[in-house]
Amino acid sequence: MANIKKAYNYSRGRQIWRLIPDNNNKLIIEERDTSSKEVFFNCLDINSGKKIFHDFQLDEKYWVGIETVFNDIIIFHKYASRDMPEHDEIIAFDINSNKILWQNNNYIFLFICNDKIYCYRNKFEGRDFFSLDYKNGSLLESLGDDSKPVNSLRENAFNPVNGGGYLFPESYNSKLTKDSYAGEYFEQLTTNNKIAGKIEYIETEGMIFFNCHHEGSGGNLKNIFKAIEISSKKIILEETLNFSTNVFIPDCFFIKDRLLFLLIEKVKLKVCAIKI
Repeated sequence: MANIKKAYNYSRGRQIWRLIPDNNNKLIIEERDTSSKEVFFNCLDINSGKKIFHDFQLDEKYWVGIETVFNDIIIFHKYASRDMPEHDEIIAFDINSNKILWQNNNYIFLFICNDKIYCYRNKFEGRDFFSLDYKNGSLLESLGDDSKPVNSLRENAFNPVNGGGYLFPESYNSKLTKDSYAGEYFEQLTTNNKIAGKIEYIETEGMIFFNCHHEGSGGNLKNIFKAIEISSKKIILEETLNFSTNVFIPDCFFIKDRLLFLLIEKVKLKVCAIKI
């Protein structure tokens, strides 16, 4: 019979804004303190939970974010303005040395492909496109203003979770899963309970992992996670991810190899080992 046991916990008491896995078994955690208007970045070894760096901040303390993580380099961005979502600048930070390698305020990040950073610079009408060396930021190519070649490269852009053993939940669709045990279980669940919003689930290695929101009194929602072994139809793990919330909270869990990552009350990360 399968079992799931805690491997490690992580919490620094701040709201976990994003969990960003990379392609080298590291997990970047973005935490935001909305009252003090500060953002903090932390990094763990994804398998052991060992701290690699913690509470890193850029000179801009809040209006910054992460574009991607590639080969142990975090690509940060700033925002063009505080009330607009458009990104600005490219800042490359080396995880291992805990230092900024380079930064450039002339370009805006698009994606990484074939070890090159593709980026652009706005002009009065349209954009000019460029490629940079991701290690030092040096200009490799000036690609002009034709977006078609760049967009064709985007189809093969680097994604840190591709081929890395990561599984992310999908929304339950009765038309697609009606003949499976997952479909049978979810139909019964929605019939016997007041379920609001979508059920998000992963089915793998003879198990179903899912979370859903139960309607409570006063319109509050309780976000519940369960892991079920299909062969025995037994609940292997049940966890309340949010005891009371008035909004749907998606993307609360994912799996890497046989590690289960659960985001609890938006401030705690619980990591469990899955034994099949």
